Amino acid sequence: MIQRFYFDTSVFGGVYDIEFDEISIQLFEKVRLGQVICVYSDLSEGELFSAPKRVRDFFKNLPKEYLEVVKVSEEAINLAAKRALTTVCTLLWPQYTKLTFL
Repeated sequence: MIQRFYFDTSVFGGVYDIEFDEISIQLFEKVRLGQVICVYSDLSEGELFSAPKRVRDFFKNLPKEYLEVVKVSEEAINLAAKRALTTVCTLLWPQYTKLTFL
């Protein structure tokens, strides 16, 4: 079974970032060889439209048979918002590190 990895928007630009280019290129080579399925969200897909041209072109040239887009659900957005709120509150008020937002 082929492994499926989730790729955030920033991962696509990593091939042009000196700090991450080596590992990013290796990862995308695995996608090109069909060893890894590149899973990304429709949100990332939208963000890629405003990325630099070379990043957009890189994304467009990935083999479609090894790409999988997933839709961001309302539940996922709410979970991310709760996580962000918890992180911010923990940073501002470390004494409340056990805070849970429902």
